[in-house]
This record gives sequence, structure tokens and C-alpha cells, in this order.
Amino acid sequence: MMVFERRLLTRDRGAGVLEKLWLIPWTFVLLLCAIAAAGYVALYSAGGGAPEPYASRHALRFGFCVVMMLSIAMIDVRVIARLSWVGWLFGLGLLVLVAVHGQVGKGAQRWVELGPIQLQPSELMKIMLVLALAHWFHRASWERVGNPLFLIPPVIATLVPVGLILKQPNLGTGMITLMIGGAVFWAAGVRWWKFAILIGAAMGIAPIAYEHLHDYQRARIQTFLDPESDPLGAGYNIIQSKIALGSGGLWGKGFLQGTQGHLNFLPEKQTDFIFTMISEEFGLVGALTVLALLALVVAFALLVALRCRHQFGRLVAVGLGVNFFLYIFVNIAMVTGSIPVGGVPLPLISHGGSAMLTTMVGFGLLLSVWVHRNAEFGAARE
Repeated sequence: MMVFERRLLTRDRGAGVLEKLWLIPWTFVLLLCAIAAAGYVALYSAGGGAPEPYASRHALRFGFCVVMMLSIAMIDVRVIARLSWVGWLFGLGLLVLVAVHGQVGKGAQRWVELGPIQLQPSELMKIMLVLALAHWFHRASWERVGNPLFLIPPVIATLVPVGLILKQPNLGTGMITLMIGGAVFWAAGVRWWKFAILIGAAMGIAPIAYEHLHDYQRARIQTFLDPESDPLGAGYNIIQSKIALGSGGLWGKGFLQGTQGHLNFLPEKQTDFIFTMISEEFGLVGALTVLALLALVVAFALLVALRCRHQFGRLVAVGLGVNFFLYIFVNIAMVTGSIPVGGVPLPLISHGGSAMLTTMVGFGLLLSVWVHRNAEFGAARE
């Protein structure tokens, strides 16, 4: 096996599909299936003990996305690198399309109709941004990364989509996109003091930015600070979420026995607050088991970054790993009341097509990096 793998990975391009499939880490694919299965169980419960309307769609979407993920994994990572900026332009075009003709839902204009698919372009843009930044930095020397002029194009490439996402308005996804871009900058070798200056500047303008937030965004922050001030209004979601989390105890109330979810006290139980369904019915043990499975996915992304021999793959793995981690962190922090509610789903578990599609596209890219981790990209540019 090891001899075959070394022979395959040192070849320039001629590896066939079957040879590449042999190099797929199938334990990782099974890990994703286990997480999606946990999502199916939770959505089955959220649907009142029936596969419709959530669980069956979740399974169909995941099955389609697994095929798509494996197909992306077969693409040579150097081809992906060459198309990185094309992907960024495509994502930017979709964000502009949202601003002009986007579908309005829940007070925000975030979706576009692409035939039978309803897509949230901000989710796709996070992936495209990682690829574009990785391509920009992948052959840059340490000295060149330290040149402020060299950083102007990638900074613009990050801030333009972030600005369009914030305009929708979508503060949560906009901030996550900015942090993903920052993670790629850091992994590429951008000096820490530049981050310190930006963080200091952000803290300085925070009070001004707060005054320009939408009313519902300010309400979310105020509710986060004191949810009991409006228990039947803005604070209702987080109060009910905390009740569900705590009532599950160690082992939970049992499958289909969660009162907060099944008596409809818990809003958005199939999307943003799906973790509370799991915690109430399967307790602390079930919740920690799901978190452990999700943490293994992040660990795999870090392993890919460490094992990859080219900078493009390392940066892609870091960016995609941070993206997945932020999905998890923000959702769990949100439902536990640690941060304001922001409408971020739990990946592969929450009901939703855009998050599932873009997450699995990211995993396909991650697997492509793994399969082609020894690909030759050429020397660094001075």
C-alpha cells in the first residue's frame, strides 16, 4: 500500500480515477456519514417522529452531496488552484445578484434562485475566498508576504465580499467570512502585529458600528446581555433553548420524548436550534458525542494541512478547517447563550440546503488536497 501510494503521488498527472479513489481516506467519509446520521435522527424527531418534512430531504441532500464531494476529490488540486480566482469572481457575481434580485426572507435579502436550487451565495463565497487567498499566497516568499503592498489585493478580495454580505444584512456570516480570511492570512505568514493593529482599530470603531446596526441586530445584542428583560419577545428563543439544554440531564429524556421540541416551545428546532433537540433527548452524553464527531472533522483538516507538501493545499486545509470550526463554535455558543443569536446552522445536522452543499464542496476540496498532497507547484516567488 505505502509503495503504491508513493508511486502514485510522485507521478505528475496520469493517475486514474480508481487509483485516486484508493487514496481517499474512507474513515473520514464514514465520519461524515455518522454526523449526517445524527442529523437525520434529530430531524426525524423535529418532524414529530416522521421522516417528512425534514429528515428525508436531509438524507437525499447528503447522498447527492457525497457523490459531488468524491467527484471534486478526483480533480487535480493544481487545476483547482488555476480556477481559484474564477470561483471568487463567480461567488462575487452571485453576491451582487443577491443585492439586485435576491429573495427576501425573515427581513434579509440573502438567497437567489438557480433553477430548482435556492442558494445562499454568502455560504459559497466563504469557500471561494479560501481558494483565492490560498492561490495568492501559495508561492509567495516570507519576505514578499511581509510587504504591505503585496497584501493590498488579498485584503480587497476579502473586504469586498464581506461588505456585500453585511449589506444583506447578515452580520454573523460576514464576521465569519472575515475571520476565515484572517486565518488564511495568518497561516500564510502575515506578521502578528498587523493583526494587532486591525483588531485595535476594530475595537475603536465598534461603538460607531453599533449605532449603524439594524434594529433587530441591536435587539439581539441587548437580548444576549439580558434575555430575561423580554422573555416573551426577543429573549424567548434563547430562554427556551437553555431550558431544553438543561432538562436533558446526563442521559436525556429519550428519543421523541423531548417536551420543549415536541410541544413547540423551541423555535427553529430543525435549523439553528437543532443541537438543543439532541441535548434534550440524548442528554449531555449525546451532545458530547456529536461534538466529538464534529471535532474529528476539524482535526482531519489540520492533519491535511500538516501532511500536505505544497503551500496552496496547506492554506486551503487551514481555511476550510477554520470555516467548519466556526460553524460549530458559533452555533453552539449561540444556543447556549454565550453569544447573540446569529442564524448559523450546525453543519451536516441542521436542515438546510445551502449549508449542506457548501460544506460538502469544502470537504471535496479538502479531499482533493489530501489525494494530491505531494503535487509539485514550483518554487516560491521572490
